[in-house]
This record gives sequence, structure tokens and C-alpha cells, in this order.
Amino acid sequence: MKKAAAEAALDYVEKGGVIGIGTGSTANHFIDLLAGIKGQIDGTVASSIASAERLQSHGIRVMDLNEAGQLALYVDGADESNHSLHLIKGGGGALTREKIVAGASEKFICIADESKLVDVMGKFPLPVEVIPMARELVARELTRLGGKSVLREGYVTDNGNIILDVHGLEITDAIALESRLNHIPGVVTNGLFAIRPADVLILGTPTGAKTVTA
Repeated sequence: MKKAAAEAALDYVEKGGVIGIGTGSTANHFIDLLAGIKGQIDGTVASSIASAERLQSHGIRVMDLNEAGQLALYVDGADESNHSLHLIKGGGGALTREKIVAGASEKFICIADESKLVDVMGKFPLPVEVIPMARELVARELTRLGGKSVLREGYVTDNGNIILDVHGLEITDAIALESRLNHIPGVVTNGLFAIRPADVLILGTPTGAKTVTA
């Protein structure tokens, strides 16, 4: 189902553009499929070291975002989406770079299997990237917001930071929560993509791809 969604996302790739590429198993399907049309694009911007390495293994050019400038398209997966196309991302730990690339893109295509679309987000733990010295400060603030934070053991982000995964949230106002979390000292960013949501959600189903817009 993930591959079906990735295949449908190829329809949004325009000749000659630079594409932002996400991180994770669904994004990997898109990278592998993109290899078949790599001659049609000028290059890519990767949201993680792992994605950059996978792109380069296919002979696809990887550019620095500062070099590439504004991107026409960003394609990435999600851990959860609501019907407003607000997302939880960061299960793979690349949330900060994913958010940067999404913010630099004119159109954000999210690809996922149909199980990721939910009425209320929060069953999937919300990742928060934190500067290490602020771990306990941030954890206390997350407790006040009604969540239980768990350190992602043995994991360091590409930026040299840690991740707290927040369990037990029922996210009814994703925009407000995203903004509030970002104001906690020591938080680099959080895995809510609501201020800049997806523009199109492509869901893989047993019968093919289904496109959802807000």
C-alpha cells in the first residue's frame, strides 16, 4: 500500500525541478521509484543523511537546500494524519530537517497507507527534538500539557540532539499545540506539521491509491 501511494506521487513530479525528499519506509519507496525518472529532474534535497545516501546510491543528485532555494515539491510520509491534513511525523527521527524542507516547498505531498488517517491524532507518540541539556526541563513541561514523555534510548538526531516521544495526547487543536511546544526552551521542534500541513494526502489502499485534500 505504501508503494501504491509512492507511485501516485510521481504524477506530481515536474520536469526540470528540484524535489524535497522525506525520510522513512514510505519515502524510500518514492526514492526507489524516482530513480526510474531521475533524468527528468535537476536534483533533490534530502531531509536526512539516510535519505541522501539512498538517493546517491541511485545516482540521483542531492543538493544543499541553501543552494537549491525554493522547492516546487516535497514528498514524505507520515505517522498519523487527521482530515485537515495536519500530521504527526518524526518516527524516523528526522522531524527538524523534514520541517525545514517542507517549509521551503510550494507543495507538500504526503504519502502513507490508509491506516495513518485518523479522526484524532495522538495515538502515535509525538516526537519532540530537544537540546540534551534541556531534557528534564522539557519533560516537566510536557507533563504539564498532559503527556508522558519517554526518551528515545540510544538515539541521536542528525543534528546531535535527543528525542522525547510524548504518549497519551489527544490532539484536537494541532496548530495551537505545535506553536506552544515550540516555545518551550530547549525544544528544537516537534513532530506536528499543522502550521504548515500537507497539501495533498495520498493513501495507499488494497485497491490502489486514494487522494485526499483538506
